[in-house]
Amino acid sequence: MKRTLLLLLIAVPLLLPHAAWALRCGNRLVMQGDHDYQVSERCGEPFFEDSYQVFNRSGVGTPVENGVETVYDAWYYNFGPQQFMVRLLFANGELVREDTLGYGFSGTPGPCNLDTITPGMSSGELFARCGAPAHRRQIYGDTLFRDRATHNASLIPQRREEWFYPGQGGNRGRVVHLLNGRVEAVKVVD
Repeated sequence: MKRTLLLLLIAVPLLLPHAAWALRCGNRLVMQGDHDYQVSERCGEPFFEDSYQVFNRSGVGTPVENGVETVYDAWYYNFGPQQFMVRLLFANGELVREDTLGYGFSGTPGPCNLDTITPGMSSGELFARCGAPAHRRQIYGDTLFRDRATHNASLIPQRREEWFYPGQGGNRGRVVHLLNGRVEAVKVVD
């Protein structure tokens, strides 16, 4: 009887609905579906923020065409050098995804070994490793993707950035090209 009761106690929580993940900030949890103001209250302010928009259209080429903009905000949290950094992605203020990044840092971001900047690195990871760039330039454009079968389209902003980090101690500087918040290429400069 005790064994059956024990098995039931173990199995019941598995049958209950639950979030796929949860982030612990101190003694409070942050889960998918939470709003940005709730996360800010529980975890404090992020060390870095990034944002972009996607404009979706449905019914393209039909009598009724609708458009909806989704604003994505990425918040980066640093929990120190013994723990991983976390990127939280919000869609219109609602938490939709958590990404675990590399180990955090103590103190303030940077300076970094410029040779460690690699394609695919997020803007938040770059900021965490190297600090604020000496110069930053943004260029905006967009790309339209059409689905002829469903008459839907997505207008995806192409946010290009150049971050410049000067050389240090005889090393040459770097111009980092980012596309939509990710390192696309790194160029060595004199």
